[in-house]
Amino acid sequence: MRYLLILFIIFAIVNSVIAEDVDFFSQRKMMVEQQIQKRGVSDKKVLDAMLKVERHVFVPSDVRNLSYIDSPLPIGKGQTISQPYIVALMTELADLKVDDRVLEIGTGSGYQAAILAELSEEVYTIEIIPELAKRAEKLLKELAYDNIKVREGDGYLGWPEYAPFDVIMVTAAPPAIPEKLIEQLAEGGRMVTPVGEAGNQVLRLLIKKQGDVVEENIIPVRFVPMVHE
Repeated sequence: MRYLLILFIIFAIVNSVIAEDVDFFSQRKMMVEQQIQKRGVSDKKVLDAMLKVERHVFVPSDVRNLSYIDSPLPIGKGQTISQPYIVALMTELADLKVDDRVLEIGTGSGYQAAILAELSEEVYTIEIIPELAKRAEKLLKELAYDNIKVREGDGYLGWPEYAPFDVIMVTAAPPAIPEKLIEQLAEGGRMVTPVGEAGNQVLRLLIKKQGDVVEENIIPVRFVPMVHE
């Protein structure tokens, strides 16, 4: 009888874990279909990455049940994990190739870096808040993202040791685009960044052509400000 009770408890625990995984997968699938695909993101590689990477793993436990809603979520230190649609849109705009070298400014939770790492060869990501940098680096290592390097530092300076970059993605809003990031963008490279003061930000796509930068405004957005050290 005791043996059967133990088996029943094990069965219940296993079923609970499986049910949780299935629920998160279903929520993630709905996120991709309803929040992202229906709003115009069509790149299959981006959609597949958004379906594969488990957003709930990057979300604090107290808001984990909200992981797949159409909203940014707090991750501590006054920072957020971006709205899934914005993550997908910025990733699609970056037009990533498998051999691209990518610089991300604003690691945050590490979620956007994981998406970028699914689609490119090398990702270098900088986070100015020490606690977030350490937490993201630890998590990304646990998830076996060997093609991501995390650095604690000032994103305004970029990462010149590994420049030039084919793609630069900025996930916090500077009042103006930092010149050092433009300098570190490769010829033909793409930069996706929000720009502007709080309440008046726009998402921009920049492409470097023959040394000049062509800019395109995409949509109004709301990001945390990008700060200096």
